[in-house]
Amino acid sequence: MAKYTRLNNDIRAPQLRVIDEEGKQLGVLSRNEALDLARERELDLVEISPDASPPVCKIVDWGKFNYQRTKQLQKNRKTAKTLEMKQMRFGLKISEHDLGVKMGKVAKFLEDGHKVKITAFYRGRELAHKEIGFKLAQKVIDDFGDTIVVDQAPQFAGKQLNFVVRTSGKAAAAAAKAEKGEENAKVKNP
Repeated sequence: MAKYTRLNNDIRAPQLRVIDEEGKQLGVLSRNEALDLARERELDLVEISPDASPPVCKIVDWGKFNYQRTKQLQKNRKTAKTLEMKQMRFGLKISEHDLGVKMGKVAKFLEDGHKVKITAFYRGRELAHKEIGFKLAQKVIDDFGDTIVVDQAPQFAGKQLNFVVRTSGKAAAAAAKAEKGEENAKVKNP
């Protein structure tokens, strides 16, 4: 919605499509007729859709309308999920157990809906054996299987191997279904 909403005498269009406070269309009226109608009802004429032809206006109580619009915008901002790019780093000599722990954290990030950048860093003479990092990256991708999608394939940059993964749609749907099943079980068996 626009930052500035025109109302009453600020509306410039000569013809307006008018909707009353109950949501009924009153048809296309001249600006003056619409303003007179709003004054008779002791309400305001608010421009809802200025880009339409003719512009759409509604007869409402401006204070109530503005309050509801502000509350809706706050609710939308609150529920909008901001996704971050998370990062997980490890060296090439990482043990199986440590790799498992790190992949558990990656799984948690993915479960929360974040993309994850996985970085394997090389030290010293490890740079001569770049294939070790690619094997490690492939192992990570294979361990997750169909639950992830590789957004950026493993590629070498400087002294590190980077790739980006995100949750596949199938995994997200399965997780939501499982969560819904748990909620239903709680409702049936309190």
